[in-house]
Amino acid sequence: MTIFLQTQQLSKQFKSQVVLDNISIQVEKGQVYGLLGPNGAGKSTLLKLITRVLMPSSGKILFREELLQQHHLQQMGSIIEGPAIYPNLTARENLEVLTTLLEVDPERIEQVLEQVNLTHTGQKLAKHFSLGMKQRLGIAMALVNEPDLLILDEPTNGLDPVGTQELRTLIRDLTEQGVTVIFSSHILSEVGHVADTIGILNQGQLCYEGANDRGQRSLETLFMEVLRQEVDVS
Repeated sequence: MTIFLQTQQLSKQFKSQVVLDNISIQVEKGQVYGLLGPNGAGKSTLLKLITRVLMPSSGKILFREELLQQHHLQQMGSIIEGPAIYPNLTARENLEVLTTLLEVDPERIEQVLEQVNLTHTGQKLAKHFSLGMKQRLGIAMALVNEPDLLILDEPTNGLDPVGTQELRTLIRDLTEQGVTVIFSSHILSEVGHVADTIGILNQGQLCYEGANDRGQRSLETLFMEVLRQEVDVS
């Protein structure tokens, strides 16, 4: 087992409000880590700390056994709280801006558009895209620099059943290519279908971390048991 990313007693506090409290997770290389929790559990905050959008109040983040630094972000792709899309540009133009900023080979544009099934959009502006199309464009933008770690915050939001199935396939294909994926969701079935490891957050605390048994135990049953235990403890 190779630990690709881990957090050690990671906490985040805004003034008097503790949003994350001593979170320690381990993400294995080439696997999918599914972060589950109700809305407001702290999932997005944890992902923002991993991508250095926010800085922790205490604790550590290790990336490839090194203390996480700014230069490590070059090996990551992410969508957190929605993709940063220019609405008055086409899908290709959005990706052209990004490849220029990141100094990435522009040949990647067609590759990632094909990966997310957006090659047909032509001159259509992103502001006229459906929510699902915008989500797929955001994923393309996250993939353009060929990241070793892909971080997706609620990636199935706005996707229809076909789009959701395509995303599942894409995630599994990426892990077969050696990409490590962390994604958050409050939808149990989405995590259950693709995650190798599951972490459950509730009220800023990591309540559970373990392998996804896929059918050996109902994820819904596990999730409700974990939340019920937290209520009983509190």
